[in-house]
Amino acid sequence: MRKNLTTLVLTVLCPLSLAGEVDVIAARALPNPDGSWRFQVTLKHADAGWEHYADRWEILDKDGNILATRELAHPHVNEQPFTRGLSQVRIPKNTKSLTIRGHDKVHEYGGKELKLDWPPK
Repeated sequence: MRKNLTTLVLTVLCPLSLAGEVDVIAARALPNPDGSWRFQVTLKHADAGWEHYADRWEILDKDGNILATRELAHPHVNEQPFTRGLSQVRIPKNTKSLTIRGHDKVHEYGGKELKLDWPPK
C-alpha cells in the first residue's frame, strides 16, 4: 500500500516540478511622453497547465525593491517563449540598473534574471 501511495504521489507531483523555473530571455523599455516607461518582457517556461505556469514578472531596483509587477492570468502552454507588456512604469531618478525576474506557481523565483543598465541607451 505504501509503495502504491509513493508512486501515486510521484506521478502527480513530478509533471509539476518538471516545468522548471521561469527564465527572462529578453526585455525592451520604451519611453512614454509623460516620463513613464513601457516594458516588453519575454519569458520562457514549460507551462504545464493551471497548476504550474509563469504567473508574473517583476522589475526591481538594485536594492531588490519591486518597482512594478505584471501579473499573468493564465498558462501559456502552447505559446513559448511569450512576450507581455506593462505600461506606465515609473523608474526613480538616479536609477543605474534594473533586474527583471520571473515567477511561477510552483518554484516561485529562481530562473534566469535579466539585468539592465539604466537608463537605456
